[in-house]
Amino acid sequence: MARVCEICGKRPLRGYNVSHAHNRTKKISYPNLQKVRILAPTGQVKRAKVCTRCIRSNKITKAP
Repeated sequence: MARVCEICGKRPLRGYNVSHAHNRTKKISYPNLQKVRILAPTGQVKRAKVCTRCIRSNKITKAP
């Protein structure tokens, strides 16, 4: 199950948690993905994993 937005392609970010003593531990920040029913450009209803930024900025149209 890929954690990628189907509209903008946003993916998980990799980095480090850095403590005050500068100990580094790996971390992954995942995008906030939601399963949403959308209207595809072909006019059919499709279920897609979309990040909340795409939902808020009206890059998709929700299916009724």
